[in-house]
Amino acid sequence: MTEVIHTRAQLASELAGVPGRIAVVMTMGALHEGHRALMRAARERSEFVLVTIFVNPLQFGPAEDFEKYPRTLEADVEACRAEGVAVVFAPSRDEVYPGGPPQVTMNAGPIGELLEGASRPGHFAGMLTVVEKLLMLTRADVAFFGEKDFQQLALIRRMVRDLELEVEIVGVPTVREPDGLAMSSRNRFLSPAERQAALALSRALRLGAAETDPESALATATKILEEEPSVRVDYLAVMSLDLGPVPAEGPARLLVAAKLGTTRLIDNVPLTLRGGALPGVQKTGF
Repeated sequence: MTEVIHTRAQLASELAGVPGRIAVVMTMGALHEGHRALMRAARERSEFVLVTIFVNPLQFGPAEDFEKYPRTLEADVEACRAEGVAVVFAPSRDEVYPGGPPQVTMNAGPIGELLEGASRPGHFAGMLTVVEKLLMLTRADVAFFGEKDFQQLALIRRMVRDLELEVEIVGVPTVREPDGLAMSSRNRFLSPAERQAALALSRALRLGAAETDPESALATATKILEEEPSVRVDYLAVMSLDLGPVPAEGPARLLVAAKLGTTRLIDNVPLTLRGGALPGVQKTGF
């Protein structure tokens, strides 16, 4: 039976008698199959899985979709029950930030200024602040995050390492629709035409990742994206797994962000390089 709780006091009471490891999946709700994959991965590692549902205002910019972000708590709880989640923690803003907007927040550092950070100033400071707060409140032993938000995952891993937090961070591969589109809570905002055009993102990444050097990967992906005029690319980049310099050989990541109408989507795929070393390679604004 899944317990739904809303306060810190209830959370502390639920956690008091938990034997073994606490596995946490942090979400902003509007749960889809990608979130359920995180829950299943968590269930493989722990008998006690806790899902947080909180639309965090700190990670939305002034022109972004905080008010429009879908809130579907009843359906979300049913999804959690179906996946065997023990507790859903769905706090209010005042419960998470009892003193109002925090005056002390996380600094995402140089990695947080790249890619999403360049397009969404302050986003990662807000994200890391709430993740660290929820890790402490939930007393998590292991936490699961999707690889679709790859820069977020890299920053959370870096925060945990730099601050010596005693929690294991597990990345779970991106879940896709049958036609290849990465699952996202924002997909519901796409018109039918935009939904079809959005397939250019996953197609560009898939073919770009078949290349073995960064420049060829970018060139291949760029050609496909430029053939879809309704896709407005924010960035297309090849980066190392920790978002540092691209390795001469070995695993790396090909990432893209683009707008279709008013909806901004991100996606990424792994690729294996066999060429020369370069700094992070990026194209923007096409």
